[in-house]
Amino acid sequence: MNNNDISHLRQAIDAIDLKILDLINQRLLNAESIGSAKAQNGIGVIDPAREYELIKKLSESNKGPLSSNALHHIFTEIIAACREIQSPQRVAYLGPEATFTHIAAINHFGRSVSFNPQPSIQDVFREVEKGSYHFGVVPVENSIEGAVNHTLDLFYESELKICAEIYHVISHDLLSISDSCKDISRVYSHPQAFAQCRRWLRRNLPDAVLVDCSSTAEAARKAVEEPRSAAIASGEAARFYNLKVLSSKIEDMTRNITRFLVIGNHDIRATGTDKTSILFVTTHVPGSLFRLLKPIADSGINMVKLESRPIKRENWNYMFFLDIEGHLSDPPVKQTLNEMKPLCLFMKLLGSYPKVDDAAGLSKGTS
Repeated sequence: MNNNDISHLRQAIDAIDLKILDLINQRLLNAESIGSAKAQNGIGVIDPAREYELIKKLSESNKGPLSSNALHHIFTEIIAACREIQSPQRVAYLGPEATFTHIAAINHFGRSVSFNPQPSIQDVFREVEKGSYHFGVVPVENSIEGAVNHTLDLFYESELKICAEIYHVISHDLLSISDSCKDISRVYSHPQAFAQCRRWLRRNLPDAVLVDCSSTAEAARKAVEEPRSAAIASGEAARFYNLKVLSSKIEDMTRNITRFLVIGNHDIRATGTDKTSILFVTTHVPGSLFRLLKPIADSGINMVKLESRPIKRENWNYMFFLDIEGHLSDPPVKQTLNEMKPLCLFMKLLGSYPKVDDAAGLSKGTS
């Protein structure tokens, strides 16, 4: 291929780019009209079910060479821009900036949304409950470390609902303003990140002093201030804080995945591929949990999670968190929950939302 061939292909690409730009602007104008119609009819701007169905349909129609992951990111940003032209959206998340929660929130909502960090999970719940933000994003479980108990506990008293779930692959990098690992004498990070990179640290930085931080993002901030220090954080944190990546993917175990929940005051309509979350308290008698779960087994509904937590106000009593496949509006789910409710001392429906369960739905920790 000669230079004339390359020039011709670049001209063709330029023409295609102009067409893409024109089509995106047409999409935005249509979205703006839809937003006006929604406002007249009192309908909320964000429709997670519609967005899920759209990306799923596009993924199924994609013949390549565009990857599923690239398709997801491109259309997440286009959808975010369309949302923003209808009505600016505000999302609270467990901060600070460049934490894995922040990255997961960006990958889910797109960068056009207004994000605001909160100092604690409780603050995320509180701010969304007050109406200061449309949605919140909080971690709920990790494939290695287990449940985030504080998130589960807050659902007991909160009236917020689960509107979506996000699965985010956690990958750790060593970040510094220095040029080489040989210069590093001190490493900052969150205790969980240290635990997940223990073998790598032992092999590569055996003499470095390890200093715990409240978050990987806080570790990155500290590394900026000290020339001979480094942080274990995400690749996104390197971009936020202008740090160099001295070594990437230093975690000891691959496929370390954190599940996040999007919380809000919205009921999400069925997509046909949904998950429902329930909180309940059983009577404190032998066999009560078995009897309560039996209607699920009898109905053939798939139970994907069962987690217990102590009720803090009552010693030796427990609440249970249950995830099942299906939507609250599905007749089998509705009938099963009606059979379960009389067997509970307390039951709260935390919401139904699109289910994410395959690699195409995972956002990458290295962004």
